[in-house]
Amino acid sequence: MNTKHSENREIFETWPIPKALLELSVPMIFGQLIILIYNLADTFFIGRTNNPLMVAGVSLLLPVFNISITFANLFGIGGGTLISRLMGAGRDDEAKTVSAFSFWMTIISAGMFSLFMYVFMTPVLRTLGASDDTLTFARQYTFCVIVLGAVPTILTMTMSNFLRSTGYARQAGFGVSMGGIINIFLDPLFMFVLLPEGYEVLGAGIATMLSNVIMCVYFLVVILRQKGSILSLSVRNVIPSRKNAYSVFAVGVPAAIAVTLFDITYIIIDKLASGYGDIPLAAVGIVLKAERLPLNIGIGLCQGMMPLAGYNYSAGNFARMHETVRVSRFAGLVFGFASVAMYEVFAPYIMRIFIADVQTVELGTNFLRARSLATPFMFICFHLVNFFQAVGMGGKALALGSARWVVFNIPLLFVMNYAFGMYGIVWTQVVADVMMVAVSLVVYNNFVNKFSRKELD
Repeated sequence: MNTKHSENREIFETWPIPKALLELSVPMIFGQLIILIYNLADTFFIGRTNNPLMVAGVSLLLPVFNISITFANLFGIGGGTLISRLMGAGRDDEAKTVSAFSFWMTIISAGMFSLFMYVFMTPVLRTLGASDDTLTFARQYTFCVIVLGAVPTILTMTMSNFLRSTGYARQAGFGVSMGGIINIFLDPLFMFVLLPEGYEVLGAGIATMLSNVIMCVYFLVVILRQKGSILSLSVRNVIPSRKNAYSVFAVGVPAAIAVTLFDITYIIIDKLASGYGDIPLAAVGIVLKAERLPLNIGIGLCQGMMPLAGYNYSAGNFARMHETVRVSRFAGLVFGFASVAMYEVFAPYIMRIFIADVQTVELGTNFLRARSLATPFMFICFHLVNFFQAVGMGGKALALGSARWVVFNIPLLFVMNYAFGMYGIVWTQVVADVMMVAVSLVVYNNFVNKFSRKELD
């Protein structure tokens, strides 16, 4: 076992939990912040053209891109969390097989998705709402980002999860951050320097695709250069045991479904808001982007928590597992309530970053202040879902993740829209997540009660 790999085991086994969480979470939080900026970069630069048809064409791809994330969650989270648990159980050879299986399955599924989009690109974009005026721009962007870029993009997310799950959070965070920064620099280069006027969308697509290729190469080099690592990409290790293959899908499928339900919920919000006119729709659209800051930071914190909790669960160190959950939950809640205070004070200034229209800013300020109240509750919801993913209990993760959207959020959107109008849509997140927190804590406490107090103290 090499020295670096031994040091990573110390992070999981002996480091104080706050220190271990910082080591594993800070790079992922920074990476999530870069992803947030990166996701806005193409829209921002294309917006500089003052061509709404270009902006609309690029925006159409969001649901398709989110589908690609489901494949990364399927094998990245499904495989990555299992790798952490196998490490904790001392079954390193099985972890090698799981990493190789998840790696090649990612390539196969991403390749099939890329081929599907190449063949059915126009019908898919038409279904998503592409008009004769926006179809050309949507096709340019889709061809670069999905047809050419699906494999490196999805593979990058999977390998990032592998590194995080084995304690290489700094390398994972650096890779994601590097790709985002490269994309931000490549966007204006291709859009406004290398390509002629009128091809800005194509330039943005090329820039995004190239940045993902560079990230993919970086992660491949990092993994392949690790001597004695439990990560393997070799086809000789590609067939896992039936039990381990099932475990990958048992956690990965719920993680993939969660992304799909999240996407559907945002589509419903846009559809309902559009019934109140362009200004409320614009306001809520900006709010859904502006509220992502604490959400992305919370995701980064959970990404640091998952390998630590999963490793110690499999190692039988339940006290350390429980402390990991407790410390990460406390940190998330502190930041969540701080975010509420920030949005309550600075909401109008945040809105003015995106738009200057007085009426839109006023509506958006009220919307943002209301939706921000859900931040601490939202964190608890996905924190506990991520915990159950970490310990391999995909059924519980699926039940909680699905209940949040299917039982509470989506039905409440229609009920509160009918009862309270536009503000009912805005307040739904708070009401739904408060109820979901109560359910999630009951499920978690029942899980904890399986262990004796002696083990948890």
